[in-house]
Amino acid sequence: MKSTSSSHAALPILISVFFFWGFVAASNDILIPVFKEKLNLEQWQSQMISFAFYVAYTVGSLIYYFLSKATGGDLLNRMGYKNGIALGLVISALGTLLFYPAAETSSFPLMITGLFIVGLGFSLQQTAANPMAITIGDPKKGAQRLSLAGGINNIGTTIGPVIVSFAIFGSLAPGAGLESLSAVKGPYLVLGAAFLIVALLFKFSSLPNQIAHEDHVPQGQDKGTDARSALAFPQLWMGMIAIFLYVGVEVSTASNLPEYMRVYLQTPTSDIAPYVSLFWASLMIGRWTGAVGAFDLKRNVRTFLNFILPYAAFGVFLFANHIARHDLTPFYVYVFVILVIIVADLMSKGNPARQLIIFSLCGISALVIGMLTDGLTSVYAFISVGLFCSTLWPCIFTLAIAGLGKHTNEGSGFLIMMIMGGGFISLLQGWLAGDQLLGIRMSYVVGVFCFAYLAFYGWRAKHLLAARGIHYDKAASH
Repeated sequence: MKSTSSSHAALPILISVFFFWGFVAASNDILIPVFKEKLNLEQWQSQMISFAFYVAYTVGSLIYYFLSKATGGDLLNRMGYKNGIALGLVISALGTLLFYPAAETSSFPLMITGLFIVGLGFSLQQTAANPMAITIGDPKKGAQRLSLAGGINNIGTTIGPVIVSFAIFGSLAPGAGLESLSAVKGPYLVLGAAFLIVALLFKFSSLPNQIAHEDHVPQGQDKGTDARSALAFPQLWMGMIAIFLYVGVEVSTASNLPEYMRVYLQTPTSDIAPYVSLFWASLMIGRWTGAVGAFDLKRNVRTFLNFILPYAAFGVFLFANHIARHDLTPFYVYVFVILVIIVADLMSKGNPARQLIIFSLCGISALVIGMLTDGLTSVYAFISVGLFCSTLWPCIFTLAIAGLGKHTNEGSGFLIMMIMGGGFISLLQGWLAGDQLLGIRMSYVVGVFCFAYLAFYGWRAKHLLAARGIHYDKAASH
């Protein structure tokens, strides 16, 4: 990709959409117990919230793909990337409008339809915003800008549940329940207004409307000219399954946590938010830990930051929940859990295949501990899954598109489509969580099987790529 000029002031506007993606995705976990309680839903029915939101990404990607094919060219290249993000924000804003009639009429179908439309808008925003983050400045610093955007996304996932929960339950006494769903409409109408404001900022910002692409293949990787499609590469189609399961275990672990705490700890719905927030903050903790390796630092400085940054991220969680006036006492013990991700990251030595294997085995251990223990020990075990999911997306993505050459963009599109796993896996776990089947505690075995495949993929992809002369140990040792 070629660099395009842009003012420094435009970057905060661009990465604001990354915040929205995280804010809404994590806030869904607050809506699940609220609607389940007020509408007397089964656990699997409440998981339709996650299903509708994440499947919208795939539907949106497919609509985009087929419209581009039907019109004989890439849609974003024709309408412009800046215009595409603005349009995506308007689509998401339209989805939030449905929360008003959904809350007034206690209509679950209307609510999940609204979330589906929000997700459709996010799909278009993701398609445009990721390449723009790389190309609006020095291309050598593109990955750092994308990492910065990912950090903003994590801030959204951390404070989203706290803010939405406060907006819904803030006026209630601790442990009190809602009399009606009318309290839900306010925060989402405000969010829709924010979407429209940012859409206007995008429209009139100095961000470029077009970006130029170059057919570039990393040194040491073949150009993939011997294949007619990205799907001819086993690391790609196996990676698609891995993305499906990774997003699935991440979303389903968090979205079923409120029901687990209600059943086994009798935790009121209004008191769930800080625990959901900690799950998503765990992803931020893990990503800040892994980000250290992206910089050319002296070994002692890198080791120092490996220990400091995860606790700085934990500090963001504590600060957000302190502002929301939550009792922080139960969460201090998590400082010891964070040590596990620090050690696991050091063991991986920057190798994506090794990190995928180690983190997946840690995820399995966390889920098994959660299923075999009680009280807050089990809750923190389930929450720690967020730590071990934190860097799996870049690990899988890196392995899946390695060596694709001219098929890299096509392969990337296929991987994005598999975000729908967040909907399907959470729905499956919600169904198995029924009392007549496994129950909410043992339903977490679904995540064990997901992590088992991810560990296998890390091992298999390493050998597939080694056979083609692609070795990440050599790159990591530099």
